[in-house]
Amino acid sequence: MNPIETILAAQGMLVLDGAMATQLEARGCDIADELWSAKILLEAPQQIAAVHQDYFAAGADCAITASYQATIPGFLRRGLSREQAVRLLQDAVRLAAEARDAFWALPENRQNRCRPLVAASVGPYGAYLADGSEYRGNYGLDRAQLLDFHRERMALLAQAGADLFACETIPSLEEGLAVARLAEENGLCCWVSFSCRSGGEICDGTPIEDCARALEDCPAVAAVGVNCTAPEYVRELVERICRVTGKPIVVYPNSGECYDPVTKTWHGPADGRSFASRAADWYEAGARIIGGCCRTTPRDIAELSRQLRGQR
Repeated sequence: MNPIETILAAQGMLVLDGAMATQLEARGCDIADELWSAKILLEAPQQIAAVHQDYFAAGADCAITASYQATIPGFLRRGLSREQAVRLLQDAVRLAAEARDAFWALPENRQNRCRPLVAASVGPYGAYLADGSEYRGNYGLDRAQLLDFHRERMALLAQAGADLFACETIPSLEEGLAVARLAEENGLCCWVSFSCRSGGEICDGTPIEDCARALEDCPAVAAVGVNCTAPEYVRELVERICRVTGKPIVVYPNSGECYDPVTKTWHGPADGRSFASRAADWYEAGARIIGGCCRTTPRDIAELSRQLRGQR
């Protein structure tokens, strides 16, 4: 079953949520840590559930779980037992699913809406390193090593009941192909979204067209696109992807600010245009699965949802 295809057939577009970490910080959580937002799975899981609820109320058709930087090795390094690590990883899916089910239980939330999805976030190997290398992709690992790294985590996320995988902020084609294969192994579909350094290249320098072509025949890949990329690059990236794939295109860029992986802080101005007006451009260019990444908020998603549902 391809839940993305089901929602696109019903409503012509799919609205993703926005930043998890940004909203956790707004709620007073300290995520300046190697585990990033996954730290809150341990400290205050109710805050994660509340952020999911905020995004569903804003119009999101899909929640992306707080597992981007959650890995068994990362939790073990923190001093947790293996049993605790497995539970926390799967809690990320459970929290999103419970928030979705509570939202969907209210009849007023079902008007002109599809039942929202839960996408298990699969961050790249660089997220586990916590040194910003998800924006470089120069790990020095081959595909077999990347398969070994991601295999157990993806299996556990699937077992927890995720509807699909969000393989996100992927900086290299080799890693994209690895996670696509593991999605197929687990019997779930996925989207693969790359982090990009320009309007034509992903972070390791591979042309985005090459990535889209390489994933075209992967049966588990339900959509392909970009995330955590500057908004100014997104339209060109979408246009390039459109030329070489028949798969739906997913985009969820950041706010346009610059991230410092050493201090784990954001600097510089956000993109000058409203997120919703940018989203209208991305839709016009061919994107059909649209949301926000770092530094975006439920307000951005609410405006985006109104814009896209009206545009459709």
